[in-house]
Amino acid sequence: MALLNRRGMVALTIASQSLLLQIQTLPLQAAELLSHEKKDNIERNRPVPGKISGKEGIATYYARKYTGKRTASGSRYCPKKLTAAHPSLPLGSKVKVVNLANKKEVHVTVNDRCRKRSVPFIDLSRAAAEKLGFIRQGTAQVLIQPLDGES
Repeated sequence: MALLNRRGMVALTIASQSLLLQIQTLPLQAAELLSHEKKDNIERNRPVPGKISGKEGIATYYARKYTGKRTASGSRYCPKKLTAAHPSLPLGSKVKVVNLANKKEVHVTVNDRCRKRSVPFIDLSRAAAEKLGFIRQGTAQVLIQPLDGES
């Protein structure tokens, strides 16, 4: 009889532990599902109602040492022109960049490539950074919108 009780206790312990394990992992699974949904929404760039469509990202500007250097399009970088570098937009495409902090905007031409990052990212010429008003900060949170139906 004692052997039966011992088996019963072991079975009860295993059953209760498996239930507790499931209960503890449910919030973790829900958080993981939510993070995947967020990533999917970011990657698809679904327009949010009441919000302008485009990609939100971080903008920086070229350092002075790149003045006169060749870009990916073959032209030379000039800090006075309204140009940009982007990892995936077609070279020669026009892009509207809006500074989300002060709502200033500028239209630039993509003529160079920059390295790919996990968040949408764009490098601007010094003139474009001055128009957007983030020359002293170095970076800004921006909205990147391709113009003329380009993606």
